[in-house]
Amino acid sequence: MYTLKTGSGFDSAHFLKGYNGKCSNIHGHHWRVEIVVGKIDLNTDEQTRGMVVDFSDLKKDLRELTDGLDHSLIIEKGSLKDSTLFALRDEGFRVVEIDVRPTAENFAKYFYELMSEKGYKVLEATVYETRENCASYRAD
Repeated sequence: MYTLKTGSGFDSAHFLKGYNGKCSNIHGHHWRVEIVVGKIDLNTDEQTRGMVVDFSDLKKDLRELTDGLDHSLIIEKGSLKDSTLFALRDEGFRVVEIDVRPTAENFAKYFYELMSEKGYKVLEATVYETRENCASYRAD
């Protein structure tokens, strides 16, 4: 199998509601996302002949996703009071609500699924919360 890997990063804040520890408070990370895609055979069409996918398309599509989270507060839906959420947005803060707790594990699955929806054969998505700590997701 042939594989390609690309990455993209974003800066954001988050907190873990219901967590007993420092991560229950708003804090930030420089997140790094790596996506591995693969195919058994290389493409034969003229434009992408000899490729798994066009790297420029793969990088662009991942970058669009990470840019959508850059410099935001990412929260789990329902984790803030409506009045708090309104006040943050009224002050001009960009808040992104997602359906899951914003952990590296959930982000790995989040990016895996979104890149798969874009038509890529994603083998693995890895999200680094710090340079030393990461979580990966692979479908069975």
